[in-house]
Amino acid sequence: MTISVQHITQQQFSTPTRVENYCIFMFEGNGTFAVEATEYTYAPYTLLFLSPYQYFQWQEGTCPDAKLLQFHGDFYCIEYHKKEVACNGFLFNALFLQPHIAVSRAVFDEIVSLFGKIATEMAEENAFSEAVLRSYLQLILALSSKEKSALLVEKPLQTEHQLVADFQQLLEKHFIEERELPFYASQLYLSPDAFSKKLKKLLGKTPTKLLQERLVLEAKKQLHLTYKSIKEIAFDLNFDDEFYFSRFFKKHVGLSPKHFREKVGISVVAGQPAEMSM
Repeated sequence: MTISVQHITQQQFSTPTRVENYCIFMFEGNGTFAVEATEYTYAPYTLLFLSPYQYFQWQEGTCPDAKLLQFHGDFYCIEYHKKEVACNGFLFNALFLQPHIAVSRAVFDEIVSLFGKIATEMAEENAFSEAVLRSYLQLILALSSKEKSALLVEKPLQTEHQLVADFQQLLEKHFIEERELPFYASQLYLSPDAFSKKLKKLLGKTPTKLLQERLVLEAKKQLHLTYKSIKEIAFDLNFDDEFYFSRFFKKHVGLSPKHFREKVGISVVAGQPAEMSM
């Protein structure tokens, strides 16, 4: 499958389910869902963005017409098109941002319309369909990035947000060599317990969980965006050996690094000198 659009029900995702492609969920009602065991509340009208092999569970909600668009990285490479839609690390793979956004009814209806156009184009299928489908998908991602950017600008800056920003900066600098909570807590002049409670309240995740997610994200990045061997990636990420790395990866992703690379593939940007920031 390269791209698809379907109607979904709560029952289909009533238990934690691993998605295998890039996914855009659309919810009209109210309820809660969990991404990687972190719970979120949604309201009309909501878009949710997931990356390959993230876990999703629709816990409860009233949503008469939920929709799901899926696409494989080979069909539309978000790394290659990042300058056009700015979705990588913003809509997808955004550790410090919520994975979903609330939009206006007008924007929601516009994206629903684009979902419908994708479904119609897939049914007709002609020589130009692939280019048309990519154009529709790119427009959806661009509109979504625009909406999320506007929402972030509207939020007032609070003192607590500085803690999140400071931790994010520290994590990006040290996540490979420093994997213990006390290091980050001391750098932010907090006890480990206080630091963990503050981050949990602000983001719904503990610092330890964010550190694990950052390591997993970097591992996925190396597997998808480079031709490095699994042994080389394990060394680059400061694991004792490739077997320990593989166990860590499988525990958090649900499949081995080898199988992840086989399923997701190696990106068309692999080996290119351009920036490949997640």
